[in-house]
Amino acid sequence: MSAFSGKVALVTGASSGIGEATARLFAKRGASVVLAARRRDRLDALVEEIEQTGGTASAIDTDVADAASVEAMVAHAVDTFGRLDFAVNNAGLGTKVYPVTDMPDDYWDEVMAVNLRGNFLCLKHEARAMLAAGNGGAIVNVGSVSTFLGTPGATAYTASKAGQLGLTTSASGELASQGIRVNLVCPGVIDTPLHQAIKANLGAEAFDGIRQRKHLQRFGQPEEIATCIAFLCSDEASFITGSTLTADGGFHLSI
Repeated sequence: MSAFSGKVALVTGASSGIGEATARLFAKRGASVVLAARRRDRLDALVEEIEQTGGTASAIDTDVADAASVEAMVAHAVDTFGRLDFAVNNAGLGTKVYPVTDMPDDYWDEVMAVNLRGNFLCLKHEARAMLAAGNGGAIVNVGSVSTFLGTPGATAYTASKAGQLGLTTSASGELASQGIRVNLVCPGVIDTPLHQAIKANLGAEAFDGIRQRKHLQRFGQPEEIATCIAFLCSDEASFITGSTLTADGGFHLSI
């Protein structure tokens, strides 16, 4: 029997990068997976791929910054598969680079709406569904090495990701006694479309400087973060909650 057989997982930001890799891995391990994002064509293609390899998946258009959309996403998971065991809050944005003195107010608001408000809304409704079912569960928020490192030119992104740390630890304290574990994964630079966009904005030379500061001297792959997320949802992590797993190749140790 597969490790996650009979379980239901919800993954936001599932249309590319870490979210896409995580959805594939959960399906491979036997979970029924709900894929949520704004790019429905990408979601539908991933559902087809998962089903063709023997997995089970369903897709729903979701704007994580909109409360009604998030509530509908969680209801879709429960209505479609009967329960919710794992939730991965991965949707995010923040590829633009601005000096803090030049950052447009509306860009700040947009990043906060998706990365922090969106994470809060997802966690709120996911936890409600898990509590209503009474089976416990595991929620993994996807932060960034910027959660605890200042990143010049990325003030909005850094502030939003730092906020996820407080959200995770506080929610863990509230929910642990009711069988729900909440943890945070903080990737370094991972080879995803998001980070390719950051590279375009920073410039190749600056981006390569980041690579050279990593202990492993390379960027990560989405599948490597997916395995961290799956571990935190698994029974092997049953005593881990309110914690941060930093998967950055040693980058934060070399600043």
